[in-house]
Amino acid sequence: MQSSAASLDGLTGWVVTVVDTIGELGVALLIALENVFPPIPSEVILPLAGFTAGQPGSAMSWLSAVGAATAGSLLGAWILYGLGYWFGRERTRKFLLWLPLTKASDVDRTEAWFDAHGKWTVFFGRMIPVFRSLISLPAGVVKMNVWAFTLLTTAGSAIWNIVLITAGYYLGANWTVVRDYVGYVASGVVVLLVVAIIWWIIHRVRQNRTAA
Repeated sequence: MQSSAASLDGLTGWVVTVVDTIGELGVALLIALENVFPPIPSEVILPLAGFTAGQPGSAMSWLSAVGAATAGSLLGAWILYGLGYWFGRERTRKFLLWLPLTKASDVDRTEAWFDAHGKWTVFFGRMIPVFRSLISLPAGVVKMNVWAFTLLTTAGSAIWNIVLITAGYYLGANWTVVRDYVGYVASGVVVLLVVAIIWWIIHRVRQNRTAA
């Protein structure tokens, strides 16, 4: 697959080289990094793993690719969960209240919402670009049951991994198409988050002016 690596550059070319060199271990390590450092794109790693598994004589199978990716997802999620757990609820609360325009009631509502819907958020969040890497932090902060977190993270990650690896497996040399389409979705998620943040700031400024 050296020709594939030669035709790609930057981060994508590096990902191709890693997977090409160490196979399933490379997939697991890259996905673990992707969970901790979102700019490393799963939409490149997973379809590439599927493409590699589909090549005649490849040492990597579709099943081993899925297993490696899911193990890597869980490892990365555990790292962020641990960071959130260590930082803790009180320190997180103090930091949020230190931010301008943030009220204690906002933090209370957010905590109450996550307490009520956290399990489903962790599960479905694993299938949303960008958000899938960040959801482990609040789960750790609120000290979500680690076994529930592990089970839901594994299930959600496995679904995401299976979809993208299978797409790469059947698309073959056209596996980069998956990268492009998932990249559009990721860009859309970022835009929605930015719009939501801007709306919240405007809403909070208006509330403060009215109260004044």
